[in-house]
Amino acid sequence: MYTLPSLEITRTYKAIAVLTSGGDAPGMNPAIRGVVRAALGQGIRVFGINRGYSGLIAGDMEEMNSASVSNIVQRGGTILKSDRCEGFKRPEVRAQAAEILRNHSIDALVVIGGDGSLTGAHLLFEETGIDVIGLPGTIDNDIFGTDDTIGFDTAVNTALDAIDKIRDTATSHERHFLVEVMGRNSGFIAINVGMAAGAELIVVPERAVEVSQISQELAESRQAGTGSSGIIVVAEGPEPGLTYRLAERLREHNQDPRVCILGHIQRGGSPTGHDRVLATCMGAMAVRYLCAGYSDIMVGVRDGRILDVPLHDVISFRKGLDPTLLDLALQVHR
Repeated sequence: MYTLPSLEITRTYKAIAVLTSGGDAPGMNPAIRGVVRAALGQGIRVFGINRGYSGLIAGDMEEMNSASVSNIVQRGGTILKSDRCEGFKRPEVRAQAAEILRNHSIDALVVIGGDGSLTGAHLLFEETGIDVIGLPGTIDNDIFGTDDTIGFDTAVNTALDAIDKIRDTATSHERHFLVEVMGRNSGFIAINVGMAAGAELIVVPERAVEVSQISQELAESRQAGTGSSGIIVVAEGPEPGLTYRLAERLREHNQDPRVCILGHIQRGGSPTGHDRVLATCMGAMAVRYLCAGYSDIMVGVRDGRILDVPLHDVISFRKGLDPTLLDLALQVHR
């Protein structure tokens, strides 16, 4: 469980709104439920905005009650839908969004999403004065200021379940499989999945890959009778097609790997118990922080403690893999 801060109520709100933005992540629904139930408990009206910032600038919102969030904690995706809104990058569009919120007598906005979504929230506050609280909703776990993000645990377990099945075929046919997991600029999913799956090799954006070295290690393990088959976990990387290019280069070195792209199955599915608890705590604490006078922050978790992180810091710094963990993961799988 998490340690929650004790906050004194210093202000009240007539109404707040909540939206989910960017890529969907398992656990967004429990987070929405946490926001709605906590706000209603404080006598605050809650509006759910559909389709993220795109829905906000279109005025697509509806008031929510307790029944609106009943029976949703086990559902993947987001009941409010999501979108990536390029228009929200423009100041005039953010000003329009603030006006729409004020016309609905909405005093604050809770944004659940990744770094791009949280950047939009920070700029909305900075330019218009609308109170905002961000929640880290992304399977990549690459948000600065928090040890964990909503959806990461579920994505890891989804990928792990798939790899366990792929390994059966790899063993039966004495083949190596390159299994691609999500992570364009971050290897958090790949490292965690690779360690949990006992992968023979792990390829992440944070560490340059030498195809000749990989090929040599595979050949040596095959000759030694310790690695006639196996799993190589590959983070997708910033450029599409990395895993296929890696497979082709390995074939040039007399290897014959198979490729499996897990893709968007990592985003879907029922959230794990871990993600449900994390999301619920973060959603409820977003309302508590607002009522305690906080704004322009993200609710994060560090060493088991729920805490507030300035959104300016969240969007200004990059969360990287622990080099010690990376070295350990690569060492134990060689």
